[in-house]
Amino acid sequence: MAEETGQKIIIYNVVPWTYLSPDLLLRIMEEVPNVIGVKQSAGDLKLFADLMMDAKPGNLIFSAVDALMYSSYCLGAHGSIAAILAAAPGPSVALWDAVQNNDHTTGHDLHVKLLRTWNAMLPHDNLPAATKHAQHLQGIDAGLPRQPMATVNSDQAQAIEMALKGLELV
Repeated sequence: MAEETGQKIIIYNVVPWTYLSPDLLLRIMEEVPNVIGVKQSAGDLKLFADLMMDAKPGNLIFSAVDALMYSSYCLGAHGSIAAILAAAPGPSVALWDAVQNNDHTTGHDLHVKLLRTWNAMLPHDNLPAATKHAQHLQGIDAGLPRQPMATVNSDQAQAIEMALKGLELV
């Protein structure tokens, strides 16, 4: 695909039953032209750390470990591609900025508040609906989730609203 299109490729490493190990990801980035990085999304911070530890300077490693963005940034992630960013964009950028500026007091505080938001969005079988609901509460009309995904239930909606209040977003 990389050869045919000439486009840069970032591997989306999320699917549990075909999960790529850090060693394999690094080998692919080394051997396959135009594969420039990975969106690491498995939720395992140890494997994320292994990937960061052995990545070459040109490898781009983005975190999608939504519950642990603070830790991912401290480990050197080049950025993130994750649902929590769409649910709470301002605090997510503030977290990135805090870590980049070595303001770990602010970073940790934002981590806790964003983690509460992430946990409120559970269960993740309707993550797009929960993200859209968080956006709706902040005045962003993101529409309804595509069928057959259900909208958030009243308990989940209340939990998301409380978490966003903790971030001073509603």
